[in-house]
Amino acid sequence: MAAPPEDDAPPAHGTPPTYDAAPAHDAAPAHGAPTRSVAIHHVRASLRGAERHGADITALLEQAAIPPRLLEVPLARVSPRQFARLTKAVWQALDDELQGLGPQPLKVGTFAMMCHAVVHCSPDLRSALDRGSAFYRLFPGGPRFHLEEKPADEKPAEGTHEARVVFDLTAFDDPDHYLAESATVVTHRFAGWLIRSRINLIRVEFSHPAPRHVLEYDLLYGAPCSFRAPRTALVFDRAILDRPVLQDEAELRAFLRRAPGDVLARLDYGSTAAAQVRRLLGQSLPDRMPDPQDVAARLALSAQTLRRRLAAEGTSFQRIRDQLRRDVAIAALATGTVSIEDISQRLGFSEPSAFHRAFKRWTGSAPRSYQPGG
Repeated sequence: MAAPPEDDAPPAHGTPPTYDAAPAHDAAPAHGAPTRSVAIHHVRASLRGAERHGADITALLEQAAIPPRLLEVPLARVSPRQFARLTKAVWQALDDELQGLGPQPLKVGTFAMMCHAVVHCSPDLRSALDRGSAFYRLFPGGPRFHLEEKPADEKPAEGTHEARVVFDLTAFDDPDHYLAESATVVTHRFAGWLIRSRINLIRVEFSHPAPRHVLEYDLLYGAPCSFRAPRTALVFDRAILDRPVLQDEAELRAFLRRAPGDVLARLDYGSTAAAQVRRLLGQSLPDRMPDPQDVAARLALSAQTLRRRLAAEGTSFQRIRDQLRRDVAIAALATGTVSIEDISQRLGFSEPSAFHRAFKRWTGSAPRSYQPGG
C-alpha cells in the first residue's frame, strides 16, 4: 500500500492515490486530468518501515529518481511517477506490500491474488468486499476490515440506509497514519473499479486526529471526514452493495500491470469550489489557463461569489493556479525530457527566470534540482 499525496494546505485550526507509475510494468493510469504532486512528508512516511528494517534508503530513492537531498527540504515535492516507483522499490526491497509497517510482512503478490479471488467469485460488490475481508484474514499480518450493514428487515431509522467498511489497524505501528489513509483510499478505488463506477461516500471516519493536511481529504474522498472517531470506516449507500462486479480476467490483467498506478490514482473527487477550479484549470492545459472571470462563468457563478467561496475554504484562485503549475512542472522536470524553457512557456511564464523564481518559492529548490542528475 502507499499513502495518498498531500497538498500544501494550511494547518487546520486545532490541528493527506494511484499514482502514475514507471514504464515497463508500471504504466500510467488512464486519467486525463493532471495528477497532483506528492509532498515530501509522504515520501518520508513511506520509507519509515524500510528504515526500521535496515534498507538502503538512498538506493531506494535513486531507484525512484528522487534526489535524496529533497528529504531535508520541507517544501519539496515529487511527481506521482516517482512516488509510484518508490512504492514498488520498497515493496521489492522488503518483499512486503505493507512496506514494513505491519506486524508481519505481506508478501508481494498478495494483493494480486486477492483481486483474482474477488473478480472470479463475486457476483456483486457485497460478495466482493466479504471475500476480500476473508482473504486477508488468512494472513496474520494482513489488514483487517469488514463490511457492516443494517438488516433489510430492521425498522427504518436514521442511518439504516448506510453500509460501512470498517478497518482495524490497531496492530500496525503507523505513527504517520500512512496505512490508514492508504487502506481507505485503496479500498474505495478498488471497489469503484470492480463495479466500473465512482462510489460516492456519505462520510469517512478516522480514529486518528486531524492531520495538518486535513484540507486534502476532500480531494481524496469527496465526502465529509471526521477524526478521533471510535473506528476508521468508509460510509456509503447500502444499495451500492447490490451493484454487479463488471470486471473480468482480461481487465484484471491490465489493472494489475498498471499497479500501483491505477489502485492509488489520484482522482480529484473534491466537491469544494477549490477542487472544481483546479479541475477546470487542469483541463485547459497545455493551452492558456482561463482567468477567474472565465472559470466563474463556467461554474455559473459571479467572479465575486467564486472569490468569496474560495476565501471561505482558505484559498484563492492565484494559489490554486500556482499549485497546479507547480505539480505540472514537477512531473515534467522529473521525466528529464522537457527543458526548463519549454516548461516555462507551457505554464504561461513570460520568461524562464520568472519560472525559476516561482518554482523556488513553491518548492524551496531550483527547477534543475528536480531533473535527473540535477
